[in-house]
Formats: sequence, structure tokens, C-alpha cells
Amino acid sequence: MISALNRLVDLVEEHLAQELDVDALAATLGTTGYHLRRMFSSLAGMPLSEYVRRRRMTVAAGDVVRNERDLLGIAVRYGYGSSEAFGRAFRAVHGAGPSDVRRDGGPLRTQPQLRFRLTVEGSSPMDTRIVNRPAFRLAGHAARVPLIHEGVNPHIQRHIAALPPEEHLRLKALGDAEPAGLLQVSDDVDPDAREGSELTYLHGVALRQDTTVPDGLDVIEVPAGTWAAFHISGPFPQALQTTWAATATEWFPSNPWRLRPGPSIVAFLERADDFSTATCELWLPVEEA
Repeated sequence: MISALNRLVDLVEEHLAQELDVDALAATLGTTGYHLRRMFSSLAGMPLSEYVRRRRMTVAAGDVVRNERDLLGIAVRYGYGSSEAFGRAFRAVHGAGPSDVRRDGGPLRTQPQLRFRLTVEGSSPMDTRIVNRPAFRLAGHAARVPLIHEGVNPHIQRHIAALPPEEHLRLKALGDAEPAGLLQVSDDVDPDAREGSELTYLHGVALRQDTTVPDGLDVIEVPAGTWAAFHISGPFPQALQTTWAATATEWFPSNPWRLRPGPSIVAFLERADDFSTATCELWLPVEEA
């Protein structure tokens, strides 16, 4: 995976003015575009699309400062159809328009070229099990919420708090499949996992595919497949978010599995009344690499 990510970075440099076909590249490297994007965003701390934009504008800034061609020519060189569109992208990265930078020499914000390296970690074992599941359903109450990487997501908090206590009990009694108990489900997540991008969050339970879903509940149909279930215990949500990061930095590079499209599921086994600590399982859809 480290070599695949570095090859991806090299191709970004070679195709700064063009759209990069990540899926085609991933196929030549024996993986998928979905897995490659997710691993890139987890390890780099930014989506691939954001890295490309920053690198493109970093290199373009050199053309702007050198004053070797007009701004429209620079815009076209880097794949923009107008100087206005180029100017918006340039300002978003550097905080100033290209005309101002050409006149004043700055300000410029440089995005260095990334290079991924293997470091020795993994001193803390990750308690994981591989589960093969037939098709099942996730049923509950869904909402569209923005993705937040660190800390409590207030949009999810409000969604859960709006449900009456008896509804939590009704949902828990309805569940009849693994993962057991009340679940926090994230679906339709941007493959780049961009902060602020929208996802579908569902508060609910898992049902066998032949179980009748009561009226008024949202449903996510989940096809048969393999799952990696990571056991987590500690402060919530910090322990969960730390494990999420460790799947990318430690578990996937060390195991013959890769992410596949599908919902991620958090199943709560125990929790404090105030949710300050919890014991849970993080279920991620995987396939053999």
C-alpha cells in the first residue's frame, strides 16, 4: 500500500493539468480506487482531491510570479477554462488572487510533495475478528449530516436526542441480527472522506433480510459480504476515532484485506450513562486484497 500511494503521488505530479484516473491506476496496482482514496485521506490527513488542488496551485504560483505568460494562459495550462475559475482556485489556496501575487510576490502557501514512508508501529495489538455475513438490513432513523473527523458530531447528537426514550427501547427490541444492539451507521460517505462532506447517518438496528420493517423506519439494504469488526474500549468518541485512524496506519497495511464500498457500523456493547466512555465494535466492510 505504501508503494501504491507513492506511485499515486508521482502520477499527480505528472498530470497536474489533467484529471487523474484513480480507478485505472488502482487496478494496475492490484487494489481499488475506493480503497486507495480512503487510505490516502486517512494517512495524509486530507482528501486526494484537496491535495491535487493544493499541489496544482503551488506549481501554478511559480508561473504567476515569474510573469512569463498572461494569466489566462496559465489558467488553461492547469486545466481551467477561464482566468476567473483559476483565480478562485488560486485564492482558495494562497489567500490572495494571482494578480495580487504577481504584483507583490506573495503571499504564497506551499503544499510540499507528499512521500509516504513505513514506520514501525503496532506495539498495541488490535482486537479484531473477521465476520462473513449474509445479506441483512439496517433499520432505524436516518438523517443527512456533515462529516466531522474529531470530537463529537453535534448534528448526530441532535438527531439522536430528538428520538423519545421509548423509541430507543423499541428499536433495540426489534433487532434480530448481528451486529447486535443499537447501532450508529454511516453510509454514502465521500470516498475522499472530506471534512464537511455529507453522509447518511442512521440510528437503528440490524435485521435479517426476511424480517418485516415497521412503518416509519428508514432502511439500508446491506448485501452479503465480509466484515472486519474491531473491539474498542475507552473514552468516547476519542477511542473510536483513534481506532479508525489505526485501521489505515496499522491494520490494513499488515493484513490481506482492503476496504470495499458499504456502510461503517458502530455497535455499542456497554456505555456510561453520559456516553463519556464506551465499549463497542467498529464494523468495516472488507474484501480480500
